[in-house]
Amino acid sequence: MRTSFPTSVSAADMDAAAQDYIQRGWTVAETANGICLITDDEISGIEVSGELAGAVRRFLRANNLSGPVIEYPGADRREIHLVTGLRKAAMALEALREAGAIVYTDGAGIPLPPSKLSAGSACWGVAPHEARWVPPVVAISAAVRSAGIRRRAQLTSVAC
Repeated sequence: MRTSFPTSVSAADMDAAAQDYIQRGWTVAETANGICLITDDEISGIEVSGELAGAVRRFLRANNLSGPVIEYPGADRREIHLVTGLRKAAMALEALREAGAIVYTDGAGIPLPPSKLSAGSACWGVAPHEARWVPPVVAISAAVRSAGIRRRAQLTSVAC
């Protein structure tokens, strides 16, 4: 179920969303466009786009690993998976970066719904209250690795 806000969000709705995020233990900041998650040791984000985003989402759903996912509007599919466990995942982070994922950590800001962006508003693909947890970054790394393995297998089978 997709959770999104109308294009004109009231101050009361913005405050309610901010309070919900704060109650989850997230550090948030108000911006001119909405609410921004400030990443830290406890929660960060992994951005994937295009076909990789779809493959990651399917892997996580099939393995019951889904967590909160923010979708951003635009011509190409773009989403950020909220994650934990970055302190002990240097190899997973390196693999994610090599695969083209963007890692948001160490105080980087991530626009949270109902933030307005140039192409529209951020919305939840999987809202925090719908997710059973915030998965560790190694789960997203496994999903990206799985997508890469499948893609190489498809290319090999076509070439033979």
